[in-house]
This record gives sequence, structure tokens and C-alpha cells, in this order.
Amino acid sequence: MHRFANPAKFNRLADRILPWAIILGLVAFGSGSYYALFDSPADYQQGESVRMMYVHVPAAWASMSIYAFIAVASFVGLVWRHPLALLAGKAAAPVGATITALALITGALWGKPMWGTYWQWDGRMTSVLILFFLYLGYMALWEAMEDDEKAGRAASILALVGVVNLPIIKFSVEWWNTLHQSASILRADGPSMPPEMLKPLFIMGIAYQLYFMVLVLWRMKLEINKRKINVMRQIAITSGQ
Repeated sequence: MHRFANPAKFNRLADRILPWAIILGLVAFGSGSYYALFDSPADYQQGESVRMMYVHVPAAWASMSIYAFIAVASFVGLVWRHPLALLAGKAAAPVGATITALALITGALWGKPMWGTYWQWDGRMTSVLILFFLYLGYMALWEAMEDDEKAGRAASILALVGVVNLPIIKFSVEWWNTLHQSASILRADGPSMPPEMLKPLFIMGIAYQLYFMVLVLWRMKLEINKRKINVMRQIAITSGQ
């Protein structure tokens, strides 16, 4: 991975990946939306409101996978001092926070007709809310210090500590009484959903991941260019003196 520590090499790699990621992401969102709205059946209990699942569930998946990405990047940055690892975490955090907020909002909107309430302080909802606050805390630490290296290290420690929340989110429906149903996809006896619902759900899950990839690569490129400009500005100021 240190081959891509050079910003120029990273930018060349990102420029090759981005067009394909954008095209595949648009195809995934388009096809997933079509299958979710027109091809999948209404649920026998939830009716048409079940279509909120195709936004909410992939957002919940992505909120956890993005945080895991940040934790891995933080570990690599702290242990191996990879120069772009901390930058990757910084670029990913706002995307993860936005998607986590989307998961919370759509979950509340979906919960109202199903449970009669927008919010209940059960294990799943509360742990996802904590995940959102972890994202905010991570970003706040980056902004709290002028020295990027110190800020990155402090934020990375928080990210690694917060990893303990991921298994809590996953297993909360099994550990505590909750309004959420138990796992319906990753089950020992196989998914309980019909294939017509699983297909758009997985396609939308892929679409969210491609969306995340595109935004992170863009944000990393912007951050690299911003740092280049700052270095050039400092050189110009020094030369002028």
C-alpha cells in the first residue's frame, strides 16, 4: 500500500477508478430503484411502506461499513504511519455521518406506521445514534487542532475505541428486547425474504458502497490538492521574505 503513498500515484489511480465507479453507481441506483419501486411486491403486513426498506437498510449497512473503513484507516495510519491513511478516514467521515443520519431518519419514518412511534430508546436505535455521535466526534477532533498530524492521531484513537459499538449494533436485536425484528438475511437457515425483495435490496446496498467510493476518492483528491496549494503558498511567502 505504500506504493500509493505518493499523492501523484494516488491521484492517477483515483482518476482511473472514478469513471467506472460513477457509471456502475448510476446503473446500480437506477436498476435498484426500478426493482424496488416496480418489480418487488408489497409486504403482506406492511403494505407499500415496506419500500422504505430499500433506502433504510442499505443506509444502515453503509453506516457500519464506512465506520469500519475509518477504523482500518486509523489503525494503518497510527501503526504504519501511512501518509494517506488518516486522510482517507478524514474524507470518509462526513459521508458516513450523512448516511448514518439518513438511516436514522428513514428508520423513524418507517417506524411510525409500523410501531406507532418515530423513536424508541431500544438497543438498535440507541446504538446507531451513538454511531452518529462517534462520526461527529471524529470530525470535531479533526477540526479542533491546527496540526493535522496531531488531529489525525487523536481522531484515529477515538475511531478505534468506537469500534466496540459495531457488534453492539449488529447483535442488539438478539441481546435485548427491541422493536426491531431479528435478522432476516444473515440467518443459519437462509434469508427469510423472497428473492424479489432481496434482489433490489442487494443492488441498492452495492449502489451505496459505490457512492461512498466516489465521494471518498473525490474528497481525498481535493484534500491533497488543498495541501499542495498550502505548501506552495508557504514557499511563496518564504521566498518573498
